[in-house]
Amino acid sequence: MTRTSRIQGLRDLSVEARRKTVAESAGLDVEGLAAFAPERGIGVGLADHMIENVVGVMGLPLGVATNFIVGGREVLVPMATEEASVVAAASNSAKVARIHGGFFTSSTAPIMQAQVQIIGVRDPEAGRARLLEARQELIDLADAQDPKLVEFGGGVRDIAVRVVESRAGTYVVAHLQVDVRDAMGANAVNTMAEAVADRAGQIAGGRTLLRILTNKADLRLSRARAIFDKEALGGDAVVDDIVHAAALAEADPYRAATHNKGIMNGITAVVLATGNDTRAVEAGAHSHAISPAGRYTSMSRFEKDADGNVVGTLELPMPVGLVGGATKVHPVAQAAIELLGVRTAAELAEIIIAVGLAQNFGAVRALATEGIQRGHMSLHARNIASTVGATADEVPAVVARLIADKAVRADHAERVLAELRAENT
Repeated sequence: MTRTSRIQGLRDLSVEARRKTVAESAGLDVEGLAAFAPERGIGVGLADHMIENVVGVMGLPLGVATNFIVGGREVLVPMATEEASVVAAASNSAKVARIHGGFFTSSTAPIMQAQVQIIGVRDPEAGRARLLEARQELIDLADAQDPKLVEFGGGVRDIAVRVVESRAGTYVVAHLQVDVRDAMGANAVNTMAEAVADRAGQIAGGRTLLRILTNKADLRLSRARAIFDKEALGGDAVVDDIVHAAALAEADPYRAATHNKGIMNGITAVVLATGNDTRAVEAGAHSHAISPAGRYTSMSRFEKDADGNVVGTLELPMPVGLVGGATKVHPVAQAAIELLGVRTAAELAEIIIAVGLAQNFGAVRALATEGIQRGHMSLHARNIASTVGATADEVPAVVARLIADKAVRADHAERVLAELRAENT
């Protein structure tokens, strides 16, 4: 079967049938996704080797977003999340983006940075200059810590030095800028920072304190762009309202916080499914949302193009890897990477950015048209129906009543279920 992310009727299948269909659509043997079955995922034994004081394992629903074309390639996207409507919204947005070729992406080199803080420098500006004069010595010392990384084409690309004023004093802060290839890179850059710290302190004329990576990975950016068709959206008025809704997030930090949360709904779900560091990605993304003027703003931009379509763009730091960490240990993460079919960390990063943009567009579109609650309530009603004990066969009827009655509550669901069962007997 030709690889495709366009799968109709996936939601109507059983879980096992969905897994089989997804595997076939990705060109995989169904056994390749066997780790997605709860009994085949992480067990307590493996968990005990991953973190400390293990007492059990907590699972999250793992869904697959469909309809994605990223960089000209059909992609089925695994997403781990507890929030209803996230997978559906991303899939629906990707379906609209398909009309004009899907998501177009690009990335910078995978540069991560580590900081070395030097305190007590009497002449900080001169100390900065001395460190820059010793640039090659420090690069060579750092690269010697990871010859394998250098062998694979990575290593230190440059050193930057800043003078930082604080309430406690003036610090000289050296940045190692390291190409980490297909790793997330935290361990590599931290090891290098430790190795150069003492020598950097000697050169600057002070005492080194912190030596640690920064999660503000603003030299490791990934970008996505998509055109959302005017006619598919319902015409000019809907396009204009979407642009207005997005513009408020650019101008108002109160709206930006929720707008950006929608972006991270998509991004975090893929980062988690692939065993990457959700906290590092979230920290980098939100720090990137601070404008040069110091104001928190929207991570994305939505505009109207010459043909009247909505054009969405998103650029964020995306420090994710395929080498090391849970990505190489966790069986579900390994299966997720296989499903995505990615070969480099940059490919993974670009898919993640595309999902963030799709998720964001879905939320803005809903807000600008029917309102966010309609879609949320449909899925929330399913959760409520299941909570009160409705079987798989009973859930659709209970959900329909809850929505029709505009009362998506557990107490009402209990009454509806009791009435339904009484009618059937």
